[in-house]
Amino acid sequence: MSHPHRSDDELAQAWHALSVRYHRLQCDLDRELQASQQISSSEFEVLELLATADNCKLRMSELSRQVHLSQSALSRLVSGLEKDGLVERTMCTNDRRSVFTELTGSGRTRYEAAKPVQRAILRAEAGEDSSGSLCSAAELDTPAKSR
Repeated sequence: MSHPHRSDDELAQAWHALSVRYHRLQCDLDRELQASQQISSSEFEVLELLATADNCKLRMSELSRQVHLSQSALSRLVSGLEKDGLVERTMCTNDRRSVFTELTGSGRTRYEAAKPVQRAILRAEAGEDSSGSLCSAAELDTPAKSR
């Protein structure tokens, strides 16, 4: 959305408010998911992408395009999930260069247990009386909330 009368300083202030809100929310998600399900928000994100994918699996290259991690960080994260029995990696039978990551039964169970925790945090942040958006333009026009 364009605001033709907004100054560069106002844009910078809106960016700061968005950044602070995002990082605070990310910390809340990490803290609560770790406490209740022993997974990080990044691990939850990968489990959710796999849970909603066809056959609960994705090529690592596709997963990489959908997460906010570098390829090496994603590889380390998936290795940890694999060690915990939450995902499995397999070679593509048609293209040996491709690796699939697939959600296991244990991974599905952990995801389903973590999902309400994540959704409750998002719902609390969006507020019951708001439009339900976490980043509406009107919310970004106000200074960052403090906790």
